[in-house]
Amino acid sequence: MKSLLKKFTLGIFAIATASSFSAQKVDPKAKTILDQVSANYKAKDNVYFKFVYGTGTGSNVTKTQPGIFYSAKDKYKLKIMDTEQIYDGNKVYNISGEDQEVTIAKPTGNDQMFSPLNYIEEYKKGYNVSYMGKVKVNGVNSDYIRLTPTKNNGIKEVKLFVNSVKKQLVKLEQFSTDNSISVIAISDYKENQTLNKNMFTFNKADYQNYFVTEL
Repeated sequence: MKSLLKKFTLGIFAIATASSFSAQKVDPKAKTILDQVSANYKAKDNVYFKFVYGTGTGSNVTKTQPGIFYSAKDKYKLKIMDTEQIYDGNKVYNISGEDQEVTIAKPTGNDQMFSPLNYIEEYKKGYNVSYMGKVKVNGVNSDYIRLTPTKNNGIKEVKLFVNSVKKQLVKLEQFSTDNSISVIAISDYKENQTLNKNMFTFNKADYQNYFVTEL
């Protein structure tokens, strides 16, 4: 579990490392849908949702982990099993209950923060974007949007499934050139809740028996 959050936040969002802006083909309908979802998230004071993170090979997911996510503008809290990640707008705190270890670091320019915006704005960063039609995903009538890189970046394709009525992401599937698959299936959205004022604050006193490393 020690490296789960790192694999999760960096692995499935490897699409964000692409820097090519040339030769893009962006379907207007897909762009409109993604822009509407992005605007919806940005307009909220805070967002909460549950998700299931799955990994596997080919098109088969063989391992899943449940998680929850809270965000408020540029801050967030992410929990997967007994691991937790907090971003207070300045530093990232990776907390492992199993290892009783906390790692604190300032994100670098290459680090990707976990946010719904990461995966609905990536068409701006060197991806061809195609609208593939309507499909049912987890019981939701969803718009299927496909992203393919304009240059080799280790990703074959990314499939986004969007609830256009509510302007929310339902599911993401990322297929890599190493034949691996990563999936996030999202449910139970809540918006503009009254959150604890310390929701995105790391209190070292709460982890006195933990090994704390600040990079």
